[in-house]
Amino acid sequence: SKDDVIAYFQEGNKLQKQLNIGVEHEKFIFEKITGRRINFRIVEKIFNFLLKFDWKPIKESKNVVALLRGKQKITLEPGNQLELSGEKFNSVHLICEESYKFENELKQACESLNLKMISVSYDPISRLKDVPKTPKQRYKIMTEEMPKNGKLSLEMMYQTCGTQINLDYTSENDFIKKFKLSSYLVPLSIAVFANSPVKESKLNGYLSYRSHVWQHTSRGGLPKIFLEEMDFEKYADMIIDKPLLFISRNSQHLKAGGKTFKNFIEGNVDIIKGVKPTINDLKNHLSTIFTEVRLKQYIEIRSVDTCEWNCHCAAPAFYLGLLYGNLNEALEVVEKWDSVEVLNAYKKAPKTGLNTSINNKTLLEWGKIFLKLSRTGLEKRSIKNKNGKDESEFLRSMENILMNNKTKADITVKQFKKNKSLDFMYE
Repeated sequence: SKDDVIAYFQEGNKLQKQLNIGVEHEKFIFEKITGRRINFRIVEKIFNFLLKFDWKPIKESKNVVALLRGKQKITLEPGNQLELSGEKFNSVHLICEESYKFENELKQACESLNLKMISVSYDPISRLKDVPKTPKQRYKIMTEEMPKNGKLSLEMMYQTCGTQINLDYTSENDFIKKFKLSSYLVPLSIAVFANSPVKESKLNGYLSYRSHVWQHTSRGGLPKIFLEEMDFEKYADMIIDKPLLFISRNSQHLKAGGKTFKNFIEGNVDIIKGVKPTINDLKNHLSTIFTEVRLKQYIEIRSVDTCEWNCHCAAPAFYLGLLYGNLNEALEVVEKWDSVEVLNAYKKAPKTGLNTSINNKTLLEWGKIFLKLSRTGLEKRSIKNKNGKDESEFLRSMENILMNNKTKADITVKQFKKNKSLDFMYE
């Protein structure tokens, strides 16, 4: 029932001392010799190589489609992008340590198999029609259904990578504040962390083409309601009225025929007439909402372009400093913003980046204000590594972006114009 959905979100409430952070990030991998994106046969070789690091295989039918190690998981996106869904930790220090370990393992696999990686948010080389597919059932259905309501949905599935930041809440009131702040900061997030200006070996006219694609993706975007007081009931109403993408039964993914989750609750889905959803069905449905901010039993921030190691930890540190260390002060700032202006900035930011304006200030200026608030929050938390440095050390790359008014995308555009080659993008 709707009450069960609301109760599911309430069960996500954590004690203050239990607040953790989790990060998910994706990578493109290419063959060194041909320059082509890897196919599933090569993915299997990568997975087989990684088994030596205590990863365990997860199968769908006869195919290994993921690896598991404790609470960490390596999963496959539709175009064979590899994603690390990390464990949740209480500090950015541990998050970065986890990411670095994975990076090192994947690098060894690539060297062994003559492959190369790129950490950007849109495939700068491949044409959509040339991207090899992944044999996961859900992606077959999504490939058929998603383009019906979003013209760039297939580009989202097959051509983009992102970094997702997962943060906890202590109560419904705490969730309302954190969700609102995260939603208001989406344009800033897009602008500061832009890193996808190349498509098919040409400049695409955007700084974050990934964001442009996600804004034209089915079930995505930044709904106006997210800039209001979004509580558990409102979020439940929204997802209950959404059509199902698929239903999973007996290891099979079934088309839902346009039925909504509400129809499912009522036992009114033709393909499994009379059957009502379980918590697993709810989890599946929540994972098919592709908005910029998303609720499960934690808040997911999904507006960040992925980048290589030296900047990877900046966005997680930035958001953790604000949401865990300086929430009320940061919220006071955005309370003065007009939601219409924020939505306009959201549309413009993929192209105009830090020059985009909200409330008579550019995102460059706002970025400096929120960076300071985040730094204060992280210093207040005072969680230090073995060298005595707190989490604010991870803000350095973001500070460089704002001090120099140059994003990763700006630097890529300049280098690409100079070199006429993409070789510098490989890790």
